[in-house]
Amino acid sequence: MTEIPAEIEKASFRSDVTVELVKHSAADSDVLWAARVSTAGEQSLEEITKDPERSKGLINFLMRDRHGSPFEHNSMTFFISAPIFVFREFMRHRVGWSYNEESGRYRRLEPVFYVPGEARKLVQQGRPGKYEFVEGTPAQHELTGRVMEDAYRHAYEAYQEMLAAGVAREVARAVLPVGLFSSMYATCNARSLMHFLGLRTQHEQAAVASFPQREIEMVGERMEAHWAGLMPLTHAAFNANGRVAP
Repeated sequence: MTEIPAEIEKASFRSDVTVELVKHSAADSDVLWAARVSTAGEQSLEEITKDPERSKGLINFLMRDRHGSPFEHNSMTFFISAPIFVFREFMRHRVGWSYNEESGRYRRLEPVFYVPGEARKLVQQGRPGKYEFVEGTPAQHELTGRVMEDAYRHAYEAYQEMLAAGVAREVARAVLPVGLFSSMYATCNARSLMHFLGLRTQHEQAAVASFPQREIEMVGERMEAHWAGLMPLTHAAFNANGRVAP
């Protein structure tokens, strides 16, 4: 079936990412009843109605000594909008994560593309394993934006041309770049999220240095802000113990 657009769609460009918490069952008390079953059995259910603040020392102990399984008895589902290259890094995280992403086989992909903002450091200095990113010059920023936007427009025009000629969406999408925005649901528990944050964010309290790409770090920062609101005692213990997942 030939798919002919009513008009040629114009590309739009973004430098941000968005993360929405759409569903959750996550609280500090989830850590406590899961941990106390070891010694209290069925009486551990009493933790559900108690103030978790009274047991924040237990949460810190579990984090410090890396007793990890009590941090798994919770769930958070995020709706994330980011460039495809972010999701390809994201999906390296497999344990404790579930993903569903929009499909270029089943829907027409929208012409929304990533272009770095002015704050994005553009220049890499040093050798692999010991490098840093520094600010780009105004000329480099101008070049980056202009070249990326031109390439995106050309790629999307080719995509539309193939669709209009009756080429299947799953074939036509091959011309689209990884700077195209996609969306997905990502579901995790606190333990798997902590492992993600330990690798994909930089933080002054981290015991182990991490060097994430800035765009996936932006996603991580937004997820962490949501999680910190749900499980503040667990989040505080994570930071206090070097941001190492238990």
